[in-house]
Amino acid sequence: MTGASAGTGAGVGANHARFAELDALPTEELRQRAFALARERHDLKFFWSIFEHLPHSDDAAERDDGLSSIGPTVDHAVALWREFTGHASYGDNEPILRAAFIDYLLKND
Repeated sequence: MTGASAGTGAGVGANHARFAELDALPTEELRQRAFALARERHDLKFFWSIFEHLPHSDDAAERDDGLSSIGPTVDHAVALWREFTGHASYGDNEPILRAAFIDYLLKND
């Protein structure tokens, strides 16, 4: 085995170990780590991609912009904020969000 391929193999093994380490963490811990790193990197694209996967994001996109809808709009904004900051259930989207958090940490940490 050449030096280049030996180094590549070692990197793959380390990456699998890092993945296993991250995958063992609770979703909330993954969110905290990924968000801290994204804040440090000023990575708005990451935050937007996560926002799109939150359970209430579809509701926010379909809201009525009339004055009579201000109550539901505020309720949706609060629900989205709670999910975005880890104060609510991720629902059926938890596997997708976990994968996004782990992927971000593996690629950027």
